[in-house]
Amino acid sequence: MINQIIEFLLSVVVEFYTMLILLRIMMQIAKVDFYNPISQFIIHVTNPPLTPLRRLIPGLWGVDFAALLLAFLVQILGFVLLMALKGGLSSNVLAFVIYAIFGVIDIALQIVFFAILAQIVISWVAPNSYHPVVVLIRQLGEPIMAPFRRLIPPFGGLDFSPMIAILIIHILQNIVLPSIRVSLT
Repeated sequence: MINQIIEFLLSVVVEFYTMLILLRIMMQIAKVDFYNPISQFIIHVTNPPLTPLRRLIPGLWGVDFAALLLAFLVQILGFVLLMALKGGLSSNVLAFVIYAIFGVIDIALQIVFFAILAQIVISWVAPNSYHPVVVLIRQLGEPIMAPFRRLIPPFGGLDFSPMIAILIIHILQNIVLPSIRVSLT
């Protein structure tokens, strides 16, 4: 029972830290306000391991490859620690890499899903709010929603583009990625 609690806590910490790293990458791509207190928190928490990695790996095309590598490394470390706790540590490096790739993609899709969902709820309950969380969600969600809004413009005052985006995310998470994962293993 103690082992299950430790495994659960470890997986929560690994996923949360990976989420913060991916949020940092998404914030850079979306060019959000880095003076937002939440942005500052994410930068402060992810900076210590990123500083030495940035000396080795430069960013290109607006993508922070050091942060992306850090997200993969955190996922691999989490997988290794979980396997060690279960007593089944494997020497198959490819399995660790595949796990990390799919872990990072899954967490990134979850972030996008919840950003879209939060935007929908915010548009109903607090459409004119300037709270730091609301501003950050809008700034993160707008680059994601813009291509869908170009394809499906609002109809009669209703914006159907979030439904299409959520449907695509659902298809990716539940059909495409699992089938690719099965074919690789």
